[in-house]
Amino acid sequence: MRSRVRTAKALPAWLGRPRRAVAGVMLGALCWLAPPAGAQQAAGEPAGAKPAAVPDTAGPGQDKVLRVCQDPNNLPFSSRSQAGFENRIAALFAQELGWKLETTWFPQRIGFIRNTLHAKEENSDRFKCDLVTGVPAGFEMAATTQPYYHSSYALVYVKDRGKGLDGVRDLDGVLALNPAQRGKLRFGVFSASPMIDWLLKNDLMSQVEWYQIQSGDAEEYPGQTIERDLASGKIDLAFVWGPIAGYVAHNKRSVPIVAVPLASRPGMKLDFEIAMGVRQADKAFRQRIDQLISANQGKINAILEQYGVPLLDQKGQALRMSQRAGTP
Repeated sequence: MRSRVRTAKALPAWLGRPRRAVAGVMLGALCWLAPPAGAQQAAGEPAGAKPAAVPDTAGPGQDKVLRVCQDPNNLPFSSRSQAGFENRIAALFAQELGWKLETTWFPQRIGFIRNTLHAKEENSDRFKCDLVTGVPAGFEMAATTQPYYHSSYALVYVKDRGKGLDGVRDLDGVLALNPAQRGKLRFGVFSASPMIDWLLKNDLMSQVEWYQIQSGDAEEYPGQTIERDLASGKIDLAFVWGPIAGYVAHNKRSVPIVAVPLASRPGMKLDFEIAMGVRQADKAFRQRIDQLISANQGKINAILEQYGVPLLDQKGQALRMSQRAGTP
């Protein structure tokens, strides 16, 4: 497997969101998840802009190389060490195709699509990469494949911390806490989160510790920040994109963290579908990736479950409740 490291001048931080995604907030991102919900522009890209699709004369895969665009430091999604679930799914696809896997690294922040999927090699007609391994379904800066997973936002807290949170299973459980107890809680929330309206409605905004989608530190990713601040007691409860929440709880590297997936409510969408992105002109390649997703959905789900990703079916119901450490 070949891996090309690219240095890029991008604003440090993440898109955690799960990436910036839809009109609500989803990491955004690729961590860096930001808002997911309707398909919103990637951070830093011109509003309403749809880059002109420049056909690659060779075409994706003509040389039997699967070129993917990924963030070098955004676990659980991807990392230069190939430790993320998007890394593993890309490797699965390359194996199924019988192709080599090549990665172009770029922080999933401002200019990600412009500097990866729509950028060409210097002095060449070949694009740097052909497949973005995690974008919101309906993402406007690329042609999207069928979704390969469906997840939701979650709340996370440290078990047995004496804050009254043990046993909380949903948002109503937070509101059911003794008012004096609830009034002492510190909530960790990323800017542009779909939880903001709920916090406002329930008069909890004064208790929020805000996290910026772009933190200014390229060496730190959202899950790392949330785990550290929960462990230190800086925050008591955080609302984050499900894959990040599940990963932090599943790894339990410092303290026992519980992740509770949240269900969408009328007027508050918390679950989103994630697909992959290709250039608009690469219709045959997109169909090929769709076929790979369909043929390997079981294997993909198995990988996602190993990272603690809360999975939902098309109706937004839990696909499977795995009894593992880190789940209530």
